[in-house]
Amino acid sequence: MTKRIWIGYAGVAAFAAASLAAPAPFADARERLRDRMMQRMGADEGPKAPGSETIAYGRDALQNLDVWRAKDAKGPAPLVVFVHGGGWKRGSKDNATGRFKPVHYPEQGYAFASINYRLVPGATVEQQAADVASAVKALVDRAASLGIDRRRVVLMGHSAGAHLVALVGTDETYLRGAGLSFADIAGVIPIDGAAYDVPAQMKDGPPIMQATYKQAFGTDPARQRALSPTLQAGAPNAPQFLLLYVQRPDGVRQAEALDKALTGGGAKVERGSFPGEGLQGHAEINRRLGDPGYAPTTTVDAWLKRVFGR
Repeated sequence: MTKRIWIGYAGVAAFAAASLAAPAPFADARERLRDRMMQRMGADEGPKAPGSETIAYGRDALQNLDVWRAKDAKGPAPLVVFVHGGGWKRGSKDNATGRFKPVHYPEQGYAFASINYRLVPGATVEQQAADVASAVKALVDRAASLGIDRRRVVLMGHSAGAHLVALVGTDETYLRGAGLSFADIAGVIPIDGAAYDVPAQMKDGPPIMQATYKQAFGTDPARQRALSPTLQAGAPNAPQFLLLYVQRPDGVRQAEALDKALTGGGAKVERGSFPGEGLQGHAEINRRLGDPGYAPTTTVDAWLKRVFGR
């Protein structure tokens, strides 16, 4: 059974409407403008939170992560692993984590990690999902020295990162490739993703994103289906999901379909629907998550307490 959390929404973002109305020949220019806006809106405010340790989990320069230990932990601490967005082709742990998460979650008694992963076109989406699993493996292999409870791990990701954590949480191939399984993942928090069903998103999603989707997922329908968490959500899956999203029509539609598929596959699903539309809302839910005064933070905190049993 799905629990839903509804909290209203704001008006339509002018930029998003203008972008979708622009003629098709300007698609490349629109996408570049969108990229610049996303980078500005999603950028961290201020320096990286102090106290992190950087770990390499592979040989590529992008296969690394930062981890912050839990504050005042009494015994091994649960772990939250964050995967940044950026259209599968940009972004990093240094500019797309948000400044609140590395402070807030350790203060809640959790270890927090934010990972880099290889980017399209130098890597495939399949390799990116494998990177997520390898990063988790590197952390749990160091559980004793980092003070981590390896049996209480939650994956969290925004935008393209939401797609990747949902994929790892529904297709066990990636975890098995790293020597792990769904038994090693307590839950998954996809944040405002909109490519859970890739073929549907490439058919009905915003025109401004179609070049990005084609670059990431190609034109082979079988590959697109294999990279769709909604279409991989038949049992087994990670046991619990919290789907967070703002009021972007494609994001809402995709989250609802993923919820239905996960529930049908036996996972326990909750949804959090929050104010915000267009690029601004999409960026804000990531940038502000972890801010104690922000409603999605309260929703995530309550869910983590239930999942981690504390």
